[in-house]
Amino acid sequence: MASVLSALNVTKQFGGLTAVNSLNIEIVENSISSVIGPNGAGKTTFFNCITGFYKPEFGEIIFKGNRIDGLRPDQVTQMGISRTYQNIRLFANLTALENIMVGYDPHLKTGWLDAVLRTRRYHEDEKAAHDEAIKLLRFVGLAGSGDQIARNLPYGAQRRLEIARALASKPALLLLDEPTAGMNPNETGEMMHFIRDLRDSLGITILLIEHDMRLVMGISEQITVLDFGEKIAEGGPKEIQSNPRVIEAYLGRGAATEGMATSENKSG
Repeated sequence: MASVLSALNVTKQFGGLTAVNSLNIEIVENSISSVIGPNGAGKTTFFNCITGFYKPEFGEIIFKGNRIDGLRPDQVTQMGISRTYQNIRLFANLTALENIMVGYDPHLKTGWLDAVLRTRRYHEDEKAAHDEAIKLLRFVGLAGSGDQIARNLPYGAQRRLEIARALASKPALLLLDEPTAGMNPNETGEMMHFIRDLRDSLGITILLIEHDMRLVMGISEQITVLDFGEKIAEGGPKEIQSNPRVIEAYLGRGAATEGMATSENKSG
């Protein structure tokens, strides 16, 4: 299948620190892929390069045949990429419905003058945004919660609301930054099924950062492992689970050596 996103030798530096170093990744269209690694491995920095919050010093990021590195975040969103954040960034004092309507902004046809004059086109846009928000509330399991203030929703519901707001821009690629952070095992299991349903129902590509290995191994078709800003492994779940460099990055060199010895004893 075709690649929807390609990172080519992407490098991001902060002073003397190289946070992402010559990173190459291909994300296949309509896939669920994960980027994993220890804390400080460069995962969120890479997401920030994709979405326009950071501009890489070197390399290129290609989305659906167009180079996007260096674009502003709003331009990247209009191209068809949306994201959530490790720490929930809802508009806490707005309702759930209003939060999603904000996400619909790239599809509005009206300008500030239409809003001031309350033109027919303005009202048509408002209705379209409202209808899309109602549909997305239902899709993420929050039907009937549209009038609730976002900060008053349960934690798991806030996570789903943030995803609904990201979906309102109608992305082709959805980036999820630790979508199960702070969740208990039952909530994590529900989120795993929900993410798979997102891909299957909407036909979008999903790229996520996640520390919960049960979710990563259970849902990902491709896993890229970063350590100190460099890609150290890439492949399917089984391949990644048995990779000694991955084991070493997470558990230390001793664990990696022990794991390799165990594998050799079993094969022998």
